[in-house]
Amino acid sequence: MLSAWNPTPAQLAMAYSVCRGITRNSAKNFYYAFLVLPQRKRQALCAVYAFMRRCDDIADDPTLSLEARRITLDHWLDALHRAQQGEPTDDPILLALIDAQREYSIPAGLLDELATGTAMDVVDPEAGFDDDEPAFATPALPGLTVQYQTFDDLKLYCYRVASIVGLVCIHIFGYRDPTAEPLAEQCGLAFQLTNIIRDVKEDAAMGRIYLPQEDLAKFGLSAAELLSSPNPARFRPLLAFEADRAREFYQAGDQLSAYISEDSQPALWVLINIYRKLLDKITERQYDVFSGKVSLTVSEKLRILGKGFFQRLS
Repeated sequence: MLSAWNPTPAQLAMAYSVCRGITRNSAKNFYYAFLVLPQRKRQALCAVYAFMRRCDDIADDPTLSLEARRITLDHWLDALHRAQQGEPTDDPILLALIDAQREYSIPAGLLDELATGTAMDVVDPEAGFDDDEPAFATPALPGLTVQYQTFDDLKLYCYRVASIVGLVCIHIFGYRDPTAEPLAEQCGLAFQLTNIIRDVKEDAAMGRIYLPQEDLAKFGLSAAELLSSPNPARFRPLLAFEADRAREFYQAGDQLSAYISEDSQPALWVLINIYRKLLDKITERQYDVFSGKVSLTVSEKLRILGKGFFQRLS
């Protein structure tokens, strides 16, 4: 239950401004979709993104040990809980997030699960997960901190870091029919799989291999190859296989639009089409995500954004 305590209008204005700056500087794809939302909804999504960004930054901090990252994430989540209970905070991200959570009735459990998903990137590879969590591929290789045995194992991670984001988004977008919820979850999976394909090289450099062990084996590949000097041609069939999975989940995004408020439909359209275009660009490059990071140019994003603005004004 959220407390009745409220920050001042000046504090909130400052807090949302900070979150907007974080989103503008870091959210290379999400921010473009936010621009076609009404201001209040845009502010709320910036607060959610800033919270996620803080979680990710802690989990990725190279100056901290895995244990220190876990402890810092726990402290960050504890600070959120204290703020939700009405304890004053001077953290602008938490100020804005609590305000957005109240306005759009975002379940507290969703925010907790976002942080839990991030923590899955800093689990001890020797200990693995708890019994009800997905398993690491074994035996673990030196330098490997994250890898999943099966696609079902990976889906729990994707659910927590991406499908949950979809559920938070539709609370802000506005929806009434619960049919929207599984569609939002699948849309999040499509985005996360696209990110996993694009970021294979840099994730491996951090000791994280999200491509499931069963999929690697299916195509005669190994985690060791990703941790050394992978041959792009050898990984092409596997990445094409994962891309086909992502495309199936994108179909849910197309269906989701009909279930959310009209003023938010253009933003969803922009977001889906930016990520879908990214996947298309990876495909055009024959799934070579090793020679350099694949991304959309600003002009490509602006063309999609322009069509989104046209939809909003129609």
